[in-house]
Amino acid sequence: MSARKGPVVLDVKDLDAVETPAEAAPVPDFDQPTGAAMQRVTAVAARPVSWLSRVFWVAMTSLIGLMITIAAWDFVAAMLARNLILGRVALALIAIVLLVFAIVILREIAGFARMRRLDGFREQSVAARSSGERSQALKTLKGLDTLYAGREELRWARKKLQERETEILDADALLDLAEQELMAVLDTAARAEVEIASRQVAAATAMIPMALADMVIALTSNVSMVRRIAGIYGGRAGLLGSWRLLRAVATHLVATGAVAIGDDLIGSVAGGGMASKISRRFGEGIINGALTARVGIAAMEVCRPMPFEALKKPRVGGVLKTALTGMFGGS
Repeated sequence: MSARKGPVVLDVKDLDAVETPAEAAPVPDFDQPTGAAMQRVTAVAARPVSWLSRVFWVAMTSLIGLMITIAAWDFVAAMLARNLILGRVALALIAIVLLVFAIVILREIAGFARMRRLDGFREQSVAARSSGERSQALKTLKGLDTLYAGREELRWARKKLQERETEILDADALLDLAEQELMAVLDTAARAEVEIASRQVAAATAMIPMALADMVIALTSNVSMVRRIAGIYGGRAGLLGSWRLLRAVATHLVATGAVAIGDDLIGSVAGGGMASKISRRFGEGIINGALTARVGIAAMEVCRPMPFEALKKPRVGGVLKTALTGMFGGS
């Protein structure tokens, strides 16, 4: 039987359902940078800790502490039995170690207390603005003046605020004046820290081809950035406080979808997808730097004792542009 010759006609019942080439979805670009390092860092920081993990780490820490304590006690007892002077020296060294450890714990507790104090000032400022009562606004200003009493860079701002607060009768105007005089100086310093961290993460991603290495650098840079920002606003968070603050910031970013960053932001800063076509690592660095800038700006909002009202919140595009300009030696 010979094969049928001629055109093959397909019977399409619904022509409107047929997808034309113009309506087809674009082919995905798998080489497009996605900011994998910062995506992983944010996911790790925002990951919830289960009760089973908490029980495990508490038990593991307690067990290791008990083992170290017993070993230290046996060591001191053996040294005292062998030589009284050497045993006393060992006992003194252990006492110094325990004293330093206690100081570190107390500093961590004080750091948590200062961060809660900043949260209280922010809530008090919001309540004073919503109520419109001048007495609450003056109470907020007095608390901020006490908080920044030892800051030399804010001495003139505090003095100017004290001189003008008696002239202003409106609560909103008082809070705006406090934000403009006190927060402007601190915002500039905090923004500089965000730019430094964004530049470090972008440069590390562009220059280091190892995925695990740039993730470690991104994590350490973000933790250090959050810690410095907290210190600028008066929080002085310790190591545990900085990690807890980073977790809170990362959880907020994941919840709001701010981690999913695309070419819409990068296009206004570095030519969008063109950066990735020149160098994929360079494009990856820009995205990681942009995500670091978003983490830093969110940390400013969390650590700031007053919400952004009279002053504008920094934009990621402006922060990243300044950071990249500094990376290439520009003015």
